[in-house]
Amino acid sequence: MQAVGHDQQQDDQDGEDVMSVALAYRQDGAWQVDLMPESFGDDLAALISLTRGQPGSIVLVDVAHEFFLAVRLVAGTERLLLSDASAAADWDLAGDVLDVLDLDLPDEDEDEVVPAGDLEIFTDLGLGADDLLDLLDDEDAYADEMLVVLAERLGFGQAYERVVGAEE
Repeated sequence: MQAVGHDQQQDDQDGEDVMSVALAYRQDGAWQVDLMPESFGDDLAALISLTRGQPGSIVLVDVAHEFFLAVRLVAGTERLLLSDASAAADWDLAGDVLDVLDLDLPDEDEDEVVPAGDLEIFTDLGLGADDLLDLLDDEDAYADEMLVVLAERLGFGQAYERVVGAEE
């Protein structure tokens, strides 16, 4: 899948921009978080495949601290959340997400950040769409900061910070 307006230079940059790929899953009733190779962050299909091995697992990808992607497989359905749809203008991964969601790139004239995907991706874990939107609406927060808050709200904040913080 190729996002609109991408060139080869951007294709070459994508892997360098992935800051972290974390897989969160429940094991014996407790959340576990593993750091995955950053190379997974270039490939939406690979990210989705990570969720297939652990039912209810969550993949969180931080790209250049500019935007994040959450991937989840619930009842056999892929659920995706892109924190900023306009990121598709600059990053192939975000463009691939918009392609899968069958959404167009937002107008460049819009100054506000608009998420794309399933805002109810975490409702069954106690984080509803309104609360998720509140988190995504924080224009002063970078993607890595949003992911820390998200992980805390979902119940695996310490484990997430431990593995992602060790990477930085």
